[in-house]
Amino acid sequence: MPAAPAKTAPPAAAAPPPKKSKKLLWIVMALLVVLAGAGGAAYWFLKPHKPASAKPLAPAQYIALDPAFVVNLADAESVRYLQADVQLQTRDTETAAAIGMHAPIIRNRLLLLFGQQTSEQLNGRNGKERLQSLALAEVKNILKAQHAANQVDALLFTSIVIQ
Repeated sequence: MPAAPAKTAPPAAAAPPPKKSKKLLWIVMALLVVLAGAGGAAYWFLKPHKPASAKPLAPAQYIALDPAFVVNLADAESVRYLQADVQLQTRDTETAAAIGMHAPIIRNRLLLLFGQQTSEQLNGRNGKERLQSLALAEVKNILKAQHAANQVDALLFTSIVIQ
């Protein structure tokens, strides 16, 4: 018997290369999206925001209430005095005019307010700052009662002496 021709196996098809995992690609893409979002959020929250309708502030005007205030303090055990130079700050021209117009009423009420204080109340920075805020509120109330502009920004003691 003749020898049967050896069957040669058909050439084996090249085995397909192993599939690369797309998992790593998805992780890298997700990481890039998160970093881009974090960068955008950081930029948004850290950049200075300017209000669109903010108009520039007018220059500050300081109105001195001359002459200096000199009052007896309300100390019962001794005679004590307060001498204070006061200036009012505003950025509103109508308020500046109202302060000038109503200066006698303002001075009167501040004299009464200062005279109600004791040297113990005015001892230290906190006492002086408390008096300053009371005096500012008093000035605003006076202007409001007079139906005048009352945009007073600050009441400043440019000199204060307690004896």
